[in-house]
Amino acid sequence: MKPIIGITSNIKDEKLLTTGLSNIHAIVKAGGVPVVLPNISDEAAIERMLESIDGLLVTGGGDADPTLYGEEPLPQLGEVCPERDQFELLLITGVLKKNKPVLGICRGCQMINVAAGGDLFQDIYSQHQTQLLQHTQKAPRSHTSHYVDILENSLLHNIVQSSRFKVNSYHHQAVRSVAEGFEITARSSDGIIEAYESKKHRFVVGVQWHPENLVRSNDIYSQKLFNALVQACHN
Repeated sequence: MKPIIGITSNIKDEKLLTTGLSNIHAIVKAGGVPVVLPNISDEAAIERMLESIDGLLVTGGGDADPTLYGEEPLPQLGEVCPERDQFELLLITGVLKKNKPVLGICRGCQMINVAAGGDLFQDIYSQHQTQLLQHTQKAPRSHTSHYVDILENSLLHNIVQSSRFKVNSYHHQAVRSVAEGFEITARSSDGIIEAYESKKHRFVVGVQWHPENLVRSNDIYSQKLFNALVQACHN
C-alpha cells in the first residue's frame, strides 16, 4: 500500500489554509499519498493525526518565533505564525517520539531542529560577520543558484549519490546549532548549514533549500529525497 504522508500548511490572513501544490505533486510522484494537515491545538486530535500518517513532510513558510529557542526578536525577524509554530512543535515532537520518517524543507528544516532542542539564526545577514552568498535568490524557484557540499557516508550522501550539487535558495533564517543527536551533512561555500540528519532516528532529514520546486524540472537530487522519504515509510 502507498504510505500516507502528512504535509504541514500555512495560515494565510488568519482564515485560509495553504500549501504549495509542488509539495503535493512531489509526494505523489514519489509514490506517496499526500494529506494536508491543518494547524490545530487539540493534542488528542494531533495524536490521532500521528497515528494516521506513515511519514511527515514539514514544509517551508515564514519565520519561527525565536522565543521558542530562548531568544527575543531581532529587528530583522520576519512574519511569525504562533498557531503554526505551536502545532508543528507538537506534531514534530510526536513524530520523533514515534520514530516515523520525516523530511523538513527550509522552515521545516528549522522547526524540526528547534523541536529537538537546537536553535537558529534569526537573520543570517545581520548575524554573520563575513560576507554571505545570496540565500534569497531573485531567480525563479525552479532555478538552482548555489552549490552545497555533502558529507560523505551520510544518509543524505547515500540518498543523492553525490558530494556536491546546486540547489535553490529562499531563506534568511538558518540552523545555527543542531540538536543533540543530529549531524550536519551539508553546507554552502559560505558555511551556512544546508542539511542535517538524525543519528538516533530511522529517517529524519532537514534541508534548507526547496527540493519540491525542483522536482517538476526533473532535478534528480530532489526526486531522490522524496523517494527516500516514501521508501523509509515502507521499512
